[in-house]
Amino acid sequence: MSDPVTSEGEAAPGSRDADVGKGFPWKRIIQALISLVIVVGIFAGVMPLIADYGDVFETIGAMSGWEITSLVLIGLWNLITYWFVLTAALPGLRLREAAVVNQASTAVSNTLPAGGVVGVGVSIAMLTSWGFTIGSIGRSAVVTGIWNNFVKLGMPVLALSLLALEGEITPARLVAAGIGIAMLVGAVVIFALLQRSDRLARAIGRGLGRLVDWGRRLIRREPVGEWSERASTFRTDTIGLLRHRWLWLTLATLLSHISLYLVLLVALRHVGVSQEELSWIAVLASFAFVRLISALPLTPGGVGVVELGYAAVMTIGLDDVTSAQVVAAILVFRAVTYLLPIPLGLASYIIWRVNHSWKMTEEERATLAGDAYDYQADEAVRSGEA
Repeated sequence: MSDPVTSEGEAAPGSRDADVGKGFPWKRIIQALISLVIVVGIFAGVMPLIADYGDVFETIGAMSGWEITSLVLIGLWNLITYWFVLTAALPGLRLREAAVVNQASTAVSNTLPAGGVVGVGVSIAMLTSWGFTIGSIGRSAVVTGIWNNFVKLGMPVLALSLLALEGEITPARLVAAGIGIAMLVGAVVIFALLQRSDRLARAIGRGLGRLVDWGRRLIRREPVGEWSERASTFRTDTIGLLRHRWLWLTLATLLSHISLYLVLLVALRHVGVSQEELSWIAVLASFAFVRLISALPLTPGGVGVVELGYAAVMTIGLDDVTSAQVVAAILVFRAVTYLLPIPLGLASYIIWRVNHSWKMTEEERATLAGDAYDYQADEAVRSGEA
């Protein structure tokens, strides 16, 4: 599992749409064609306007063996850091199991249209075969998704604050910082209130449900229904885990995002982009904002969209030579972070298929985990008002 993904608009089992989908995968084909058009349009039509491909590949070809090796090593470390996030959010998950499930699901997400949905299915199949319950898997996915979004909202605020200290703040950046701070504070407050008591969780659920239904009516969609029970269930499922693991989960999530940023920064420095041309703070700001737009599932793994986002933001005001170096760094960065997980994911899937020693029942998994704290059975935390 890379950043957790959720599916929207999937046909319910047994519905007419689901039956039609069984005949021929039109939806998947259309999604693949749309993704292909976007990718080709970006790389063939837009990116050449930013930098000459000849200069870009000449820059990549001039990289030394040590520079390439060091980037691959940093890229591998970046992959490893997300395994810590998974083990923090899913009690009992061993690091080697986190490695296999993360790489396999990431490889699927990076290669297939709507691959995030298939990747979730791969993760569930693996984890349930190792004795984890659907409830614990869903809880871990929700919690990691929330923590990832907290960091994604917080990083632009941090980057803009650092830019302001350097005197590089503009009215547009100030407005963006204000919006980011408001969104982050709002998200944290709502989350804290959800955890505070069951009564508050139900009230917030009702309010959010009404807001979502109002938005759906504007686009002539059916209402989603009552959210109070969903909010209460969410609180029940997560409060015990977060009370005991929030610090480890926070540190692991921060480490994962910072490691990814360092891959980009090192790539820029290795191709010759200096601190004077593009400071580490400016790179952090670019990284933070592109991480937000990469959440849009337009193409598998955001291919094309992410590259264009980085290039558009980081080449502003640079000459042609430096712009080519920046684009070269972006392509190298994406090769390390997007392409590297694919062969590792294939190997991980094979390991899961042939290795039966990790498979166990839920009872065996609970015994192996040996957690001093049973998150599911703590009735004092899960019941009533906090």
